[in-house]
Amino acid sequence: MWKPDRHSQQPLYEQIADHLEQRISYGEFPPGSLLPSERKLAEQLGVNRSTVIMAFAELRSTGIIESRTGSGTRVSATKWGVAPKHTPNWKRYSEGGGFLPNLPFMRKIREALAHNPELIDFASGELAGDLAPNDEIAALMSEHRYTSYLGYDNPQGYIPLRQALVSYLEAHRNIRTTEASVLVTSGSQQSLYLITQCLLSPGDAVAIEDPSYCYSLPMFQSAGLRLFRLPVDRYGIDPDDVRALYKKHRIKMVFTNPNFQNPTGTVLAAERRKRLLDVASELALPIVEDDPFSLTSYDGAPPSPLKAMDEIGSVLYIGSFSKIAASGLRIGWMVAPRAIAERLADARQQMDFGLSVIPQQVAAQFLNSAYFEPHLERLRMQLLFKRDLLVESLHRELGDLIRFEIPQGGLHLWCKLTPDIHDGKLLEEAVRRGVVFVPGSVYGSDSGFVRFTFARARTEDIPSGIARFAEALRATTDG
Repeated sequence: MWKPDRHSQQPLYEQIADHLEQRISYGEFPPGSLLPSERKLAEQLGVNRSTVIMAFAELRSTGIIESRTGSGTRVSATKWGVAPKHTPNWKRYSEGGGFLPNLPFMRKIREALAHNPELIDFASGELAGDLAPNDEIAALMSEHRYTSYLGYDNPQGYIPLRQALVSYLEAHRNIRTTEASVLVTSGSQQSLYLITQCLLSPGDAVAIEDPSYCYSLPMFQSAGLRLFRLPVDRYGIDPDDVRALYKKHRIKMVFTNPNFQNPTGTVLAAERRKRLLDVASELALPIVEDDPFSLTSYDGAPPSPLKAMDEIGSVLYIGSFSKIAASGLRIGWMVAPRAIAERLADARQQMDFGLSVIPQQVAAQFLNSAYFEPHLERLRMQLLFKRDLLVESLHRELGDLIRFEIPQGGLHLWCKLTPDIHDGKLLEEAVRRGVVFVPGSVYGSDSGFVRFTFARARTEDIPSGIARFAEALRATTDG
């Protein structure tokens, strides 16, 4: 006789409900037939009666069974009729499929922010509204007449935007390319998705940084990739670790964020950059360089990207407007060999027939306008002010309870808490007190690390937000 699997992650009552539903669908229990009593079924299955009660409640909620006092529990006659009919088990569908949901902590953070928009937000990795070039973009939209053609555009991206990106990349990132090698995407995340889905195969081994934003993206596991970690120290990853992973696991690709790395804020040392490119050349190993934060460099002298040093074409370079202008524009880009750009453009066309042309036109105008440089300068100053305010607040509220390296660019501060903590309990306490952050375990680190994003919270909320976090930390450690 069938028994529920006590080692499964699926609750026992759900297993029982699914099993009964299957037997009903197979006709073992026809419409109107009486089911075993809760007590008898509990004895047969070796579970508590309360577990069977919950299973019956699950089936009643979908109309599969019905219970009447004194008459027991029967298979619904009205739902099944003469020819049994079934409502799809949407719960089972929602838990299936190959594309995994976001990590539980990230879902919890999103739900908390949706439920209470007044939370002080140190979690969202985007610019606050007052840091975005809202007035500049509004002015551009009033100054320029955008296309009246609203059909599908070039799947590789709006040509004037790709031309503007070619000029931007040479002027600001010392990257020389052509519009044929530029693919416009819906932000950096779509670039990563296209790479994992189109250039790699299930079972392939890839290297990601540890800790890493990539670790928080289930898209890598959804693609069936095997992830191997490259530890990040104060100078970034060690190229010798790349060589070691290649020898041991035959990694197919390296994913790195060398400038103001997310979440640590580190910058890959110049000597390591050269060695990394040498290793990639020696092993014919592609490098995916995600570079969203470079232009936030507070001194106005952003570190050079790997792509600018890439003489043989080892690097796929990813950039985005999200961290320097406005995430809502959903404009990102990839610089890749022409064959790769065309391959990924073809795949993206199958997904959405290409991006909306209007945001691409706005982005092209903004890059070419006199507004762009002053916006970057103002953005750097405001981010620096917020960073310093966050650092001052952490020193005042937590003192020796927290350690961190002060980043010279980017939006994040990576911190190590000295007391032993439970990530989940600390997050719950923080949300209860009106503040939210990202636990370090989301990025693959051990418990005791946190990432504070200072770009999203309002300036006036940063000190009180850290005070609330300190209260939550003390409540967690005291408990």
